[in-house]
Amino acid sequence: MSVSIFADKKLREEAAIEPDPVPVGEPTKETQIIAIYGKGGIGKSFTLSNLSYMMAQLGKRVLLIGCDPKSDTTSLLFGGRSCPTIIETSSKKKLAGEDVAIEDVCFKRDGVFAMELGGPEVGRGCGGRGIIHGFETLEKLGFHEWDFDYVLLDFLGDVVCGGFGLPIARDMCQKVIVVASNDMQSLYVANNVCSAVEYFRKLGGNVGVAGMVVNKDDGTGEAAAFAKAVDIPILSAIPAHEEIRRKSANYQIIGKPDTSWGPMFEDLAVNVAEAPPLQPTPLTSDQLLGLFSPEETGADFDLQPASVADMRGANFVEKQSLEVIYDEV
Repeated sequence: MSVSIFADKKLREEAAIEPDPVPVGEPTKETQIIAIYGKGGIGKSFTLSNLSYMMAQLGKRVLLIGCDPKSDTTSLLFGGRSCPTIIETSSKKKLAGEDVAIEDVCFKRDGVFAMELGGPEVGRGCGGRGIIHGFETLEKLGFHEWDFDYVLLDFLGDVVCGGFGLPIARDMCQKVIVVASNDMQSLYVANNVCSAVEYFRKLGGNVGVAGMVVNKDDGTGEAAAFAKAVDIPILSAIPAHEEIRRKSANYQIIGKPDTSWGPMFEDLAVNVAEAPPLQPTPLTSDQLLGLFSPEETGADFDLQPASVADMRGANFVEKQSLEVIYDEV
């Protein structure tokens, strides 16, 4: 049997094993575990890299964990470099008969500790299931014994189910923060996260939404209107500024104390730390659509029901009914 076939067989056998229950034990110290959700591409990684860097500069011990299968959470923090993911590393180590060590998957910069859970190759597995396996590995590495002030989890918010919904469903964090902008799709995702939090609170969960970060804020106000409607605070509004876009694209941290954007991220760090977890009031689809003007969304359109004749097109011929109708006596 060739090495590649053997490796593929081992990976398939591993994928067939049901994961252990996700550990929900309390940390051994007062660590704030915060899950950040948002639409893909909305700027979660940008926000978290700068936020975690500023927190470290303020003297806090911070662990940043990327929980997005794209594994791009830490790229800005490490100047564009990709770090080995937990899932990829554990697979290689298992094939070699070795155990994963902290130094294999956790890296640091200026006081920030960071790692990526990763995900399966395209078409070879479920990203949410990969998240579950990643957290199992973290537990084996002693996750609940680590000494941090803040653990920041970067989750893809487009789908709040399976492994991606773990922090909310299993009380694995104390609070959630949503990142959005003044557009319908990112606010739709933010509303889904609020709905998930509300649902699990009704089932006895304790996770709440601490607030929203408005990224690429152009001043149109839809995100602010959404936050007010669901009753959560805005923790920071990061402007749509060319310098921010350019430096972010070049993998530069702007959340440093000595930069012009430093005070903004310092305020964000304080707000994130102090904001209490709240139970939001999610919006219906029509209420969400109502945050935007009809000219922008087409919200003034009336639904027109289709008929059987419409569905059959030119070939439609109405058949005479075979129902027998009796004359009234």
